[in-house]
Amino acid sequence: MFVVATAGHVDHGKSTLVRLLTGMEPDRWAEERRRGMTIDLGFAWTGLPTGEKVAFVDVPGHERFVANMLAGVGPVPAVMFVVAADEGWKAQSAEHLGALDALGVRHGLLVVTRSDLADPAAAQAQAQAEIAATTLGSVPAVCVSGRTGKGLDDLRLALHLLVAALAPSSVDSDVRLWVDRAFTIKGAGTVVTGTLPAGQLHVGQELVVAGSGQRVVVRGLQSLGETVPHLTATARVAANLRGVALDDVRRGDALLTPQRWLTTSLLDVRLRGDSAADLPGELALHIGSAAVTARVRPLGADTARLSLNRALPLRVGDVAVLRDPGRRKIAAGATVLDIRPPALRRRGAGAVRAAVLSDMDGTPDGLAEVRRRGIIKAGDLRAMGATPPGAPVAGDWLVDDTLRADLGAHLVAATTRYAAAHPLEQGAPVEVLRRELRLPDVRLVAALVRPPLALHEGRVLPADTGPALPADVQRAVDAVRQDLTVAPYAAPDANRLAELGLRAKQLGAAVRAGALLKVADGVFLLPGADESAAGLLAGLPQPFTLSEARQALGTSRRVAVPLLELLERQGRTVRLADSRHTVAPRLT
Repeated sequence: MFVVATAGHVDHGKSTLVRLLTGMEPDRWAEERRRGMTIDLGFAWTGLPTGEKVAFVDVPGHERFVANMLAGVGPVPAVMFVVAADEGWKAQSAEHLGALDALGVRHGLLVVTRSDLADPAAAQAQAQAEIAATTLGSVPAVCVSGRTGKGLDDLRLALHLLVAALAPSSVDSDVRLWVDRAFTIKGAGTVVTGTLPAGQLHVGQELVVAGSGQRVVVRGLQSLGETVPHLTATARVAANLRGVALDDVRRGDALLTPQRWLTTSLLDVRLRGDSAADLPGELALHIGSAAVTARVRPLGADTARLSLNRALPLRVGDVAVLRDPGRRKIAAGATVLDIRPPALRRRGAGAVRAAVLSDMDGTPDGLAEVRRRGIIKAGDLRAMGATPPGAPVAGDWLVDDTLRADLGAHLVAATTRYAAAHPLEQGAPVEVLRRELRLPDVRLVAALVRPPLALHEGRVLPADTGPALPADVQRAVDAVRQDLTVAPYAAPDANRLAELGLRAKQLGAAVRAGALLKVADGVFLLPGADESAAGLLAGLPQPFTLSEARQALGTSRRVAVPLLELLERQGRTVRLADSRHTVAPRLT
């Protein structure tokens, strides 16, 4: 299927032309038919003699309904531009053409209507000249008469040539269906319609409503009046949705592939049309079927920052229209350069940003994005429209190679500073280092660890240095070790530890250094005491009581109870239902 939009001045015969081509009435509202003027979008379709199916989005031509016109043209790849022979080029002809130029539409066809009422040559010549100066370039022209039907066969052939020149749509792309109508059908529920420019839809598919994040499921699909289980782009779509009320979806919303899009209310753009400095401070931004208010901050001669009053799902390379409703003028086309731009807080930041944007053309470039941002998630990069240039270094995080080398040097320095400031701690905690290096994820700290650093139990420490303790702490620990050499399971009590100056920090450092084994709070033995205790207990008649274990180890209940609990956690012993213990079979 191919989708073509109409464009042109009010009452130049756009809807009449669609009726003659399709045999369908594109004007949906009784008021439209009564006034003989299209107010909202109309839709109709036909088959060409050559076999293609063409759907038409018929747009209003009156200046008061330009927003509706832009909602219809936005997602459509080709246009049928209509000019009446007896009236020629008019104000809305120019504004519609300006909108098409701003959107960068490159495929079109000129139709000169009412050619039975006046010689169409003058209208055709002027229209082709005006159109040639835009992105549409040189377009073919067909002269027709709605009253006599003359030229309709030529028009059908021209439509065939127009759609045959369109590039095939990407059916593997993520879905972004801009909603141009939303209504309810009794017994079915909420239905939305739109033009699917890329990707595919199927019954049962889960989508998300942009902005609200509400999950919906495609309950049914129709296209060109037929119920279908599956659709591929490009296509006109009517989707019956489960999971959303009519009040929660409207024109300008979009249905998206979940977790594949980023929404933004702040973006940097390149302009085509009026210079950035000449733009008013507030404009209407139109993209897809959406229309939002945008505050404009000029950056360079042709670049600006836009602040939207509503977040939209956008990607790098998207093209939008900036319209000045007060002057009823298309001010500029806007190509999206960045949907996650940096804050501009410092003096001169705008000029610096303009210099960066001058090298960007709106083509998604994964490698360039990683270089500019330094650190970014691969998923976010895909959601911007770019392909990740390599594998993530940790989790889903990509890191620029140059930044990664710099961060590695900073990590060494930060670890060294921490060790000097906290001599009792064995290495710097990764969370502390994450904050100092301003990294978004602790996993990135681990990914940066290289010799001469090592990662051990959530701390980063120099790999080429053994566990060292301050001299006074080492002397106190040596005294404890000497006591335990005489009585290995007679852990020093709190008074003895205090006498030696071993408080919580010093004891923690000794444990991390491997000089002592912590059995429980206030209970410290020599490293390996747990293993030797299990060997001694294995020599007892099995099972044994706590009292028998205490006597075998030559220690007190204060030590024996937590030591048995430690051995049980290690799987060296098993506590039975009668509170007796047995050594695990592998140790007996």
